[in-house]
Amino acid sequence: MSARIVFMGSPDFALPALRRLLKSEPARPARLSGRQAGGHEVVAVFTQPDRPAGRGRALQAPPAKRLALAHGVPVFQPARVSAPDSVDELAGLEPDLIVAAAYGQILKQPVLDIPRRGVLNVHPSLLPRHRGAAPVAAAILAGDEETGVSIMKTELALDAGPILAQRRVPISPNDTAGTLTDRLAEEGADLLMQVLPAWLDGSLHPTPQDASKATYAPMLRKEEGAVDWGLPAEDIWRRVRAFTPWPGAFTYLDGQPLRLLDTWPLATVEEGPWPGTVVPCPPGADVPDQAGLPAGQAGFAVVTGRGLLAILSLQLAGRRALPATDFLRGQRGLMGKRLG
Repeated sequence: MSARIVFMGSPDFALPALRRLLKSEPARPARLSGRQAGGHEVVAVFTQPDRPAGRGRALQAPPAKRLALAHGVPVFQPARVSAPDSVDELAGLEPDLIVAAAYGQILKQPVLDIPRRGVLNVHPSLLPRHRGAAPVAAAILAGDEETGVSIMKTELALDAGPILAQRRVPISPNDTAGTLTDRLAEEGADLLMQVLPAWLDGSLHPTPQDASKATYAPMLRKEEGAVDWGLPAEDIWRRVRAFTPWPGAFTYLDGQPLRLLDTWPLATVEEGPWPGTVVPCPPGADVPDQAGLPAGQAGFAVVTGRGLLAILSLQLAGRRALPATDFLRGQRGLMGKRLG
């Protein structure tokens, strides 16, 4: 069954779903300018306004906008998609369905009422767990062994709509929020294309969420990246992974910001100096092979509230990222200093 689709998305996470819609085989002529996909006409892409980025603070287009324009799809960038003029513009496109993936704006009822088959959202968690703006980071912070993607019918309440389908994805000990988000984006796009035909012909019926099991993942703030060395090593390790690539896990060395890029928790029961103190990494420290370090050379470690945290790679502000072994050679007198 064919449908006129408006896609709503902004960051890289949105690209696999949009790409899959755009690259399917066309089935019929377009009634408005747009791109057909698998019998479905992508009539427009709604995305966030261009934002200043980088050192020069030049305006930068969202990734979804760049992809849409490359395929000749009309792009709309309202500051508030639920504003009356934007609602009128959207209604004029006569969409049968809206597909959303990390759009970045809350859709209010006037928007939800426009498409005949509603709004489907690609959400990177196993709802109702981790509703909200930062579900991937939340899954890593919580120590979850798996997460997943949900295709959800959007309702007015935050991520509370009924579920069409879900797919589970394991979380590797080496996953960061960045690597895990990339995998979830691809899985979500694949799952979307699987459920779309049955949803459009009315044969697929969504299942309500169990609200009693809901957890929430609020938007991350930059200051959350500051490392508290009083936490256990495993908690800090999770935070480094959850906050990569943004906002980044950081501490201070001699007053200079120091970003932690890769770490590994080391179990130890020995009494140590104050949390935050730099110490030699124990001989034969058990760090993952993926660190690419010679046996027993895990850089250095930092005392935490419980255990040691091996530092594998890091970056001083304004400098390039370095393996901890190289960083150590350029930092005489590092041992015994206290970070933070």
